[in-house]
Amino acid sequence: MWFKNLTLYRLHAAVEVTAEQLAEQMACYAAKPLGNADARRLGWTAPAGRLGGGQLIHEIQGHRLISALRQERLLPASVVKEEVDEQVAEIEASEGRKVTRKEKTALKEQVTENLLPRAFVRSQKIDLWWDTERQLIGVNTSSRARAEDVLDLLRESLGSLKVTPLSTQTLPIRAMTTWLDDTASRPADLQIGDNVELKAKGDDGVVRARQVDLDSDEMQQLLESGRQASKLALSIEGQLSFILHDDLVLKSIRFGDALIEEADLTDDRDDALARLETDFILMAGSLRTNVERLVEWLGGETQREPTSNA
Repeated sequence: MWFKNLTLYRLHAAVEVTAEQLAEQMACYAAKPLGNADARRLGWTAPAGRLGGGQLIHEIQGHRLISALRQERLLPASVVKEEVDEQVAEIEASEGRKVTRKEKTALKEQVTENLLPRAFVRSQKIDLWWDTERQLIGVNTSSRARAEDVLDLLRESLGSLKVTPLSTQTLPIRAMTTWLDDTASRPADLQIGDNVELKAKGDDGVVRARQVDLDSDEMQQLLESGRQASKLALSIEGQLSFILHDDLVLKSIRFGDALIEEADLTDDRDDALARLETDFILMAGSLRTNVERLVEWLGGETQREPTSNA
C-alpha cells in the first residue's frame, strides 16, 4: 500500500461529489479484459483487489484511495519487423518486383493486427491519493505521462476536473542547489542524503553520485563550476525520505521506521482490508504533513489557475 513515488497536483474548483457518487461514476469506467484488437486500456480497479469485494474507493478522514489498472499488450517492434521483412521477401521473390513503401506500411498494420491477440499482456496498478480537505492529488507513479493518463480517466468519470501540477515559488532545482551549497540554508528538520544529480548549464553533461558525502570539497567544486542539483536525496526528521526531482516529483519514497512500526502494531484482526485502510490513513497523514512542509521550504505554493479542464 505504501506509495513509492508521488506526482502531485493541485485541484481547483473543488469537485463536490461524495464517495458513493464517485464510486458509481467510476463503475462506468471499470477495468475490463483487453479485447483481441486492443493494444492498451486503462480502467478503475479495486485498490484491495478481490479482498475488498470490488470496492472502487476507500475514504477515511477526508483521504480517498482509488486505483487504475493499465493493461498493455507487449508486441516488440523487432518481432513485427521480422515478420514484415519475411513477407516482403516472399512477395518480391514470387512477383519479381520491389514492394513499395505504401505496401510495406499496409503489411505492417496487417501483421500487427494479426500478432496482437497473441501478445503478452502487462498489467500495472496505479494508485491515487486524493486529499479532499487540502484539495491535493498525488499519483503513485514516477511518470508524469502515467499520472496524466489516470487524471484523464478521473476527468472522464467526473465529467470535469481542473488540476495543475503542484508548483512552488522557489524552483526545486534552485532550492536543492542552495541546500547543497550552503549548509546554513537547510531547514532544521531537513537532512541531505547521499544521492545527487548535477546538471551543467551548457553541454557538459550530467554528474550522478550515489553513496557519497554531498558536503565534500569535491561536491563544492562541482557547484562552484555552475552545476545545479536536478535530483537530490532528502529526508524529513526521520519521517520520510525520498529523491526530489526538479519537477517536484518525489521518487524512491521510504517512510520512517516509527510509522511502519505503528502500522504493524495496529490490531487489524487479521483482516486484509482493515490492514490496507490502516496503512493508507497513516501514509496519507504523513504525506499531507510532509508535503506541506516541503512546499513551505520551497517558498510556498505558486497560485496557478488552469486554463481549461486539463
